[in-house]
Amino acid sequence: MFKTIRHALFCLVLTLGFATNPATADTNVAIVIHGGAGNIKAANLSPEQEARYKEKLQEARDRAYELLANGGKSIDAVILAITILEDSPLFNAGKGAVYNFEGEHDLDASIMEGKQQQAGAVAGVQTVKNPIKLARAVMEKSEHVFLSGRGAEAFAKQEQLELVDNRYFNTEGRYKSLQKAKKALLKTSWHEMDQNPEIDYKMGTVGAVALDKYGNIVAGTSTGGRTAKRFGRIGDSPVIGAGTWADNNSCGVSATGHGEYFIRFNVAADICARVKYQGLSIQEAADQVVRKELADINGSGGVIVLDSQGNVAYSYNSKGMYRAYKRNDTDQHVGIY
Repeated sequence: MFKTIRHALFCLVLTLGFATNPATADTNVAIVIHGGAGNIKAANLSPEQEARYKEKLQEARDRAYELLANGGKSIDAVILAITILEDSPLFNAGKGAVYNFEGEHDLDASIMEGKQQQAGAVAGVQTVKNPIKLARAVMEKSEHVFLSGRGAEAFAKQEQLELVDNRYFNTEGRYKSLQKAKKALLKTSWHEMDQNPEIDYKMGTVGAVALDKYGNIVAGTSTGGRTAKRFGRIGDSPVIGAGTWADNNSCGVSATGHGEYFIRFNVAADICARVKYQGLSIQEAADQVVRKELADINGSGGVIVLDSQGNVAYSYNSKGMYRAYKRNDTDQHVGIY
């Protein structure tokens, strides 16, 4: 009898193991990333600058894809890709973050997984080297979804994440942009500046969306916000549903652009809802929201999208968007314009 019971228990455990493991040999892994959208024109980038951007995008993409191809999880791929971009002074996140009006850096980030739709986000942190890692810690190690300011930094210290002096994020190019913005604000208002398509103080974000062999989608976004921002301004990047969204039953999205519009139109979640409930392709849904609804109200920016089949889409209504994706060795791309 004992052997019979033991055999039955073994079969039960084996059955449960297969039932809870979503991995299949047919699941295609994929990664898509962005480094921000805005008034990005070939005339404004030298061949050397363009090469540097493409090289860093390719590095983040390829290292994340390698992790996925070797059986790694989508959340680790997203963290890896975004960390590489945060550590580069080329992008408005982490090391390359823009300055606020007071000459400091306030950083925001969020992450969401598509299986149970858990999420974590942080806003207004000033001493966390990689905000995307803090967003993950909020999701996995706290009972909360969104932390901000000093509380978020206290949590980062508790979780022993790497902390730096705010001056670590300083870069010469971003400082010049701050001075230019403050000078312009002496003559006009933010609202008027926002209506000028040649002004690009409000753009810049990095993000990634990944699909692993287990069928799980994860999306993440990180930013320094907008140049010369004041009064603790927070954009869409850390707002779940606006700048980041993931759902295994539809898609994952990371957004970049004029955050006030993306918050108001709940852009990331809206795209996935159109896929889920209207049966649209991710490209159709992204274009409807970004190239039609946002464009109609002068909301500038773009999105990257990845669905549960590994299909990739991106859509933007600005001059350009730093982006890259990889689905396999022959289906990959790096683009700017």
